[in-house]
Amino acid sequence: MLSHARISCLAVTALILPLTASADPSAAPAKDSLAIDEPGGVPAGYTLKWSDEFDTPGLPNPALWRYDTKANKTGWANHERQYYANARLENSRVEDGALIIEARKEDLKNRSDWGGQHYTSARLLSKKTYKYGYVEVRAQLPCGLGVWPAIWQLPATDRLKWPDDGEIDIMEYVGWDKDVIYHTIHTGQYNHVKGTQKGVLKAMPAVCGQWHTYSLLWTPDEIKEGIDGRYYFHFRNDGKGNTGTWPFDRAHNLILNLAVGGDFGGKTGVDDSSLPWQFKIDYVRVYQK
Repeated sequence: MLSHARISCLAVTALILPLTASADPSAAPAKDSLAIDEPGGVPAGYTLKWSDEFDTPGLPNPALWRYDTKANKTGWANHERQYYANARLENSRVEDGALIIEARKEDLKNRSDWGGQHYTSARLLSKKTYKYGYVEVRAQLPCGLGVWPAIWQLPATDRLKWPDDGEIDIMEYVGWDKDVIYHTIHTGQYNHVKGTQKGVLKAMPAVCGQWHTYSLLWTPDEIKEGIDGRYYFHFRNDGKGNTGTWPFDRAHNLILNLAVGGDFGGKTGVDDSSLPWQFKIDYVRVYQK
């Protein structure tokens, strides 16, 4: 989930397309390309450290998750249209063995932090943090013009400096680009403000409404992201000790959210007739050595 304005977009002309400012869609991937296609899965020697299988009906487990609502009054940086509700069953609940984050067309004018939004949704942050590991999230994405679900992470700090502190986008999806999954990282040197963000566009026909497993392998040397047991994005630490290119050496929170519209998600508008939307998560699992 991009922390500020929307990511620059390239047309998908191949199964896997590197997302960089200088990418040539017609060129074959170079040996050190961001785009890969190789087996994934839980690495040897890694064990489960924490998980949420979402088996207990009701609000998400408060021992594992908290709500991010800090910009409701002032407005979210991506100019998204939703109000993120705190502990409201209509917007976040465990039901039938899955977490449901639901976006709705409604006003919550009685909320003290309401900022005039006409949509509601939820944004959950993991209370458990981790530094390096392997993450799997099995999820079903909603369909609809203006939808913008994301599985991502940021450093666990209240004084985040973006993009210098880094951002890892495990999965982003937007309704206007309905057959594509975005895998992206942002750093001080590599970010969309400069047009230098690093990422891959993975073609996934009819991906919304279907269950898929999204994964991240994060080590001191590299980041790999993928879908359904294969990796498609590979970003390497250049080994120069430069935080501008590799700030990924601090503990992170996982983030699950469903945005409505915004600079990226709402590029071609929001189809109100397709709401409510449900972003479903079967499980979240974090493994470490």
